Amino acid sequence: MTGAPVVYIVDDDASFRGAISRVLKASGYAVVEFDSAADFLQNIPDAKPGCLLLDVQMPAFGGLELQQELAKLSHHWPIIFITGHGDIPTTVRAIKAGAEDFLSKPILRQTLLEAIDRALSRFAAIQQSQGRLDALNALIAKLTSRESEVFALMVRGKMNKQIAHLLGTSERTIKYHRQMIMQKLQVGSFAEAVSVAERTGILTPQPSPDIKSAS
Repeated sequence: MTGAPVVYIVDDDASFRGAISRVLKASGYAVVEFDSAADFLQNIPDAKPGCLLLDVQMPAFGGLELQQELAKLSHHWPIIFITGHGDIPTTVRAIKAGAEDFLSKPILRQTLLEAIDRALSRFAAIQQSQGRLDALNALIAKLTSRESEVFALMVRGKMNKQIAHLLGTSERTIKYHRQMIMQKLQVGSFAEAVSVAERTGILTPQPSPDIKSAS
């Protein structure tokens, strides 16, 4: 995210929105206010990723329902619930659904700022990690079909001779494929290649098919 981090306040209480907005702007955040969950959803196509401060109880469409809709839209932005009507079941439901925090009104300025900072820092780390994973998957996508087969076998410890036998080709051809794989994945060692396979899920064990006993 470039520029000041954006905090979206979604609350039907205008006085609360205004008070929180002033605090956040004074702390260097860009703030966008919405008086309803429906209004926020209508504007989400133009919104840049940021942290959401959601009220739990709002007319017609509450914060928990908005959280569900955002998940359906794959907008996994950090959410902090701020409410004057919190209870344990609601808190548990929100946190299980991925909320970063659940704060009760009235809230201390420092408590709010610390919660937002934690949420945005964690979100940035997740985005960075996802960016690295996307880059690795892009490199793997450059492999040919045969190179992908060789890669999957080599990172599982198969020797060139074994791979050649399994794929019905020569050991010399496998050596060439391995060389191309290393170049395309931009790795300089076998250990790095294994790391790429691990991080992209290639080494994840496949579930064994259910074996039904004969009747």
